[in-house]
Amino acid sequence: MTGSLVVVGTGPGKAELMTPATQAALARATDLVGYGPYLDRIPAGRADQRRHASDNRVELDRARHALELAASGHQVAVVSGGDPGVFAMAAAVFEAVEAGDPAWRSLDIRVEPGVTAMLAAAAEVGAPLGGDFCAISLSDNLKSWATIERRLAAAAEADFVIALYNPASKARPHQIGQAFDLLRAKKRGETPVLFVRAAGTAEARVVSTTLGEADPSIVDMRTLVIIGASTTRQVGRWIYTPRSERGGA
Repeated sequence: MTGSLVVVGTGPGKAELMTPATQAALARATDLVGYGPYLDRIPAGRADQRRHASDNRVELDRARHALELAASGHQVAVVSGGDPGVFAMAAAVFEAVEAGDPAWRSLDIRVEPGVTAMLAAAAEVGAPLGGDFCAISLSDNLKSWATIERRLAAAAEADFVIALYNPASKARPHQIGQAFDLLRAKKRGETPVLFVRAAGTAEARVVSTTLGEADPSIVDMRTLVIIGASTTRQVGRWIYTPRSERGGA
């Protein structure tokens, strides 16, 4: 097959946080496939470059369309925000490959890493991810809420710093409150909590609080939530988690 497919992440928002490798992949592509708002972040390319925008809830359809284009000889870039491998399009592409046309397994498929939201959010406040951490999506579109609760409980018991993706939407505004109720039953009230909205953009805003005082109703889908570990601490205006469980350097 003469076509190819690369899955890229545009980073959290600022153009300078898009990697040079991603910029080069976008410049080479004959076709860009992605969620409309993510495609809008990309400056106009060559006159012959085509854009295929779709809704946010059709990831597998989008992946199949991209694979069909690549199998037809096109140089395709599938566009995600952040990092394409973190709750994003890279997994959808490989899921479509697994279930689809066996010929797709012979395609030239690559993934270019990007700056994911939790890294941009952490950089706004210091180094809250300096120790062991995990990332959990609160969206129950593709997994059950019972699974999410089980993973939250396990992460809290293990004393990970927890980054919450997709914390609230218009369809499920209550789940972030339920998540905080569960975490409050397992972690100390003075545990640092960070609400970072629009991390990595010029509109970034940080609310630093504690688990006991946090108001999860302020959260929306552009907010990345970080719940600290028992060792996470504040130094001046910075929040960090020491690498040592004893709290030393």
